[in-house]
Amino acid sequence: MSTYRRDPLSRRTFLRGTGAALALPFMEAMVPGGKMLSAADPAAPLRLLAYYVPCGIHMPSWTPAQEGANWALTDILAPLANVQADVNILTGLENRPARPDGPGDHASGTGAFITATHPFKTEGSNIRNGISMDQVAANAFEGLTKFNSLQLGMDGGGSTGNCDSGYSCAYARNISWASAQTPLPKISDLRQAFDYIFGGFDPGASREAIARRRAYKKSVLDAVRGDTSRLKGQLGAKDNQKLEEYLEGVRALEMKVDADDNGPECSPPTEPGSPTDYASKAKAMADLMVAAFECDLTRVTSFMLANAGSNRNYQSEPGAMVSGGHHQLSHHQNQQSNFDALTAIGIWEMTQFAYLLEGLKSRTDIDGNTLLHNSAIFFSSEISDGNRHNHDDMPIVVAGGAGGRWNTGRHIRYANKPPVGNLFVEMLNAVGVPAMSFGMDGTGPLTGLS
Repeated sequence: MSTYRRDPLSRRTFLRGTGAALALPFMEAMVPGGKMLSAADPAAPLRLLAYYVPCGIHMPSWTPAQEGANWALTDILAPLANVQADVNILTGLENRPARPDGPGDHASGTGAFITATHPFKTEGSNIRNGISMDQVAANAFEGLTKFNSLQLGMDGGGSTGNCDSGYSCAYARNISWASAQTPLPKISDLRQAFDYIFGGFDPGASREAIARRRAYKKSVLDAVRGDTSRLKGQLGAKDNQKLEEYLEGVRALEMKVDADDNGPECSPPTEPGSPTDYASKAKAMADLMVAAFECDLTRVTSFMLANAGSNRNYQSEPGAMVSGGHHQLSHHQNQQSNFDALTAIGIWEMTQFAYLLEGLKSRTDIDGNTLLHNSAIFFSSEISDGNRHNHDDMPIVVAGGAGGRWNTGRHIRYANKPPVGNLFVEMLNAVGVPAMSFGMDGTGPLTGLS
């Protein structure tokens, strides 16, 4: 059914209250006046996301035996059961520019993760990489949303110093690069990310006002209650339902963030640790990404589940319960006990990724499709096998339908080792950003997804 809007709400409309400002989701009431909204004339934006996991994947427990649409879930891919029809598993691609000069595969591979450019080996200030795929999209979408892009992650740390065999920490702790010498630091503090993404509070609000709100445990939703009531009177039934669902989601997320305030902080990536709330924080970060897309605050996001070469200990993590540091285990030396541990860690990581995809699939976009359908998502690691440190036959999931451009639910095996750069050309084209080449070896769009 089509909806006619003569005086649309501004896409910049906020709910405002005492020292608070909450962005609105994209609703039919925001469609320009005189425009008919229908499935044949969608107004939904396309979105791009890059999701990084460290230390490679145990490929025998990852790679499907079957090709095409009838592939069976492997042990590590089993958490994708609810979204299997919405993803493609790609095998056979390589990221040749990620190969380091001498040792340093973790930092070099992470630096090249979505730049497909060979990072210059240095631990000084003379870093040199390339613009990342997400930032090419962000530049093309500039001005359309509050944030051109968001960079989020689980582990913090600065971008200076030596993080891997003479490679700067800039390569090991960032995947988004605005230019050859400009890594974009990620936000790893959950409270900071929540406040930043939701505007959380008016720029004119004093620090004291923000502190008082938190001290009295006053929800940002309470602060905008009056504005919410007035807005509801301007909306139709469908938009009111969407608004209610959105506010309920924000409140649930806010409660998660508040509960995390007093929890233990994440350990630095070079130190093994087992904070009991690590999985909960990962899920809350996923909720933030879903909300940011639903609200159209950004159309480009990158996320690091850990920094390069992470040696996190998953012994206390439900679903993993693996003793020993991840990086150490990844040097498996062909021992079955290490294979078993790496498979458990891979399942845990895929569970976090599946949670994000299921969240995107659960939200209806303005055109009646899901957020996942209107997204193009890249999942991978800096290397393939942790013992070999190889950069060919990379573990790759491409999720979402790119607005209907991609045929999903398949395992696609590529011969002749096409470059990951070609996949990035295809992803950019899929979200409406013209590109013929990318990185050092991307020479055209990867075939097979459409």
